[in-house]
Amino acid sequence: MKNVERLFIRQEVTQREEEGCDIGNIRELVEKAVQTNDSKALNDLYDHLDALKPSESFAYEEPSTLAEIRQLRPDGPRRVPISISEEDLHNRIYGGWLGRAAGCSLGKPVEGWPRERIDDYLESHEALPLENYLPYDGKLINEHLKSSTLGNIEYMARDDDMDFPILGLIALEERGTSFTARGISNVWMSYMPANLLYTAERAAYRNFTMGHMPPESASFRNPFREWIGAQIRADIFGYVAPGWPEKAAELAFKDASISHVKNGIYGEMFVAAMLAATYISDDIVEIINIGLSEIPEKCRLAEAINKTISWCEDLNDWEAVWSKIKAEYGHYSGVHTINNAALVVLGLYFGTSDFEKGIVVSVRSGWDTDCNGATVGSILGLKFGANALPSKWIGVLNDRLLSSVREFNDNKISELARRTSTIAKNVLALPDEGLVAEDASKDINDNPFIGKWIFDLGFDLQTVYIEPNLSCMQEDQYGQRQKLENAKIEGLKISFDFIIEKAGFGFEANFEGELIGNTIQGTGSGSGFDFEMGGERS
Repeated sequence: MKNVERLFIRQEVTQREEEGCDIGNIRELVEKAVQTNDSKALNDLYDHLDALKPSESFAYEEPSTLAEIRQLRPDGPRRVPISISEEDLHNRIYGGWLGRAAGCSLGKPVEGWPRERIDDYLESHEALPLENYLPYDGKLINEHLKSSTLGNIEYMARDDDMDFPILGLIALEERGTSFTARGISNVWMSYMPANLLYTAERAAYRNFTMGHMPPESASFRNPFREWIGAQIRADIFGYVAPGWPEKAAELAFKDASISHVKNGIYGEMFVAAMLAATYISDDIVEIINIGLSEIPEKCRLAEAINKTISWCEDLNDWEAVWSKIKAEYGHYSGVHTINNAALVVLGLYFGTSDFEKGIVVSVRSGWDTDCNGATVGSILGLKFGANALPSKWIGVLNDRLLSSVREFNDNKISELARRTSTIAKNVLALPDEGLVAEDASKDINDNPFIGKWIFDLGFDLQTVYIEPNLSCMQEDQYGQRQKLENAKIEGLKISFDFIIEKAGFGFEANFEGELIGNTIQGTGSGSGFDFEMGGERS
């Protein structure tokens, strides 16, 4: 059995180099250690790589915490109040789910194929221009992918691109928008088989089982931490935040941070914010720019997106733009966030008024075809709504989605959309979450901490009441309130001691956090371990 370092270290060298680190001669040292199977040397080299910092000449600013990301983002709308009927809300969200499924199905049979191979296949089967799902040729397309080809589609076949929106939906239903990264990791472990996760997600899952919890789970022996895996998990968080790109990006950050860093995180935040913006704008360039307003202005992803928009506007020919993207970003892995996000923008720009052209362009462009087709289909589906989507693309799905998520193996897409709409309605009703003034605690009657809070510990929920006199009360398992010790509120900071009761035993823990909008975020510790805690006003 190969050790983790032997499996991943070559990719780790590439990852560190892409992050702007001076790797010196470490690639040669790695190759020597791999060839001699020197486990100690491999481990030491991996530790050395972990410790590297981007060089001072690196032109980008790429943090991995939400606070730092927000400090470096450009101006944006953050939240735009909207008025939308329940019927229209459901139609839009249903369109997002259907569009995602259609785009994923289109790209699924040729996942990983380069553009040239895709077009050669289409041309040899007289399917150019591409106007429907791909024809099936058993000599060139694996038989298990037949269910996603023309004339053979009866449902959306299982795919991780569709598993993740379901997992996100479960987290939102179980824990609300105050879910923590630790809470997401627990949802994964409860509902998702580890062997059906890939690259960064599988590495993170392995890390969970080894005790490396978020955010460490994203970086420990995970060289795929800037690949596309987080970006494909964004959709549900954009669906449920109509007109509120900042909230969508915040939810996406919490999800992404369990498995990704830097541009891997930004990819999910970018897509989620675009989806939230789709409710308030019909202009695809404006939607893209709103997405950019939630990620660092000087990161590699933002640079790639801005260049792609410029090329689209200047050249007005998707194939010419594709050539630019390949020349500039083709050195990245075919499943990296940056190059595939550029293809998403390409598909969106040329599909701005044509759902079919959007998903076709994104899939014919190659690289991660099912992911990009799904994301473009999702955004355009949300933009147009289910009622406006072409029947040849969505009718064959028969409103059915198969999944590997436990207890959700066979789903009605319309039912998933209904449940998503319910959450979106609740989010629409939330008050604005701008930071309150630093001296907020001076007026006790107006103190923003006062009220009932539901805290997500990742493994349990706790109810806390903050009284007008600023005393803190914990609700026990019998519904009785008990005063919390050492409670302190200073400005936006709060701390208290509390009791965790679980499975017939209890232990003391303490919490330190701060008020961020309408949530309290921080860290709990007790019985020898630390865990993220997030509280949402109830």
